[in-house]
Amino acid sequence: MVAVAVELRNVEGTEAAMGWAGGHTIVVDRPEGKAGGAGLGFNGAQLLALALGGCFCNDLRYASHEIGVPLGRIAVTVTVELGGTPLVAMSAAMRVDCETLDGSDPRPVIEQAKAVCTVAHSLRNGLPVSIDG
Repeated sequence: MVAVAVELRNVEGTEAAMGWAGGHTIVVDRPEGKAGGAGLGFNGAQLLALALGGCFCNDLRYASHEIGVPLGRIAVTVTVELGGTPLVAMSAAMRVDCETLDGSDPRPVIEQAKAVCTVAHSLRNGLPVSIDG
C-alpha cells in the first residue's frame, strides 16, 4: 500500500490555511465575507473538483504513454453538486475533451484513464474518513 500525506497550517494574519506536499503549496480559504474568509484560495468543494479533474488529467497522460498515442490539447471541466445539511458533495460530473497528436480517436485513451482514475474510483466506492482531535 502507498500512503500520501499533506500538511496544512494557518496563514499568519489571515484565517486562510496553506497546504503543502513536498515543494508544492496551495492556499485554502472561504469566499470573501464567509466565516472570516478573504477569498485567498480554493474552498473545499473546489479542491474536491480539482482533485478529481487533476487526477484524471494525469491519468490521461499515463494512458496516452501506455497506449502509445500522444496527446496534445486536454480540456477537463468538473462540476460538483452540493446539497444537504451539513453540506456534502452529492454528485460530480466531468467533461473531457482531448486531441491526439496523430489525429486518431482519443476515446481509447479516455476509456483507459476512466479505468484507472484513483480519485474517481475512490469517490465512487467511498472511503472511511477518521478525524482525530
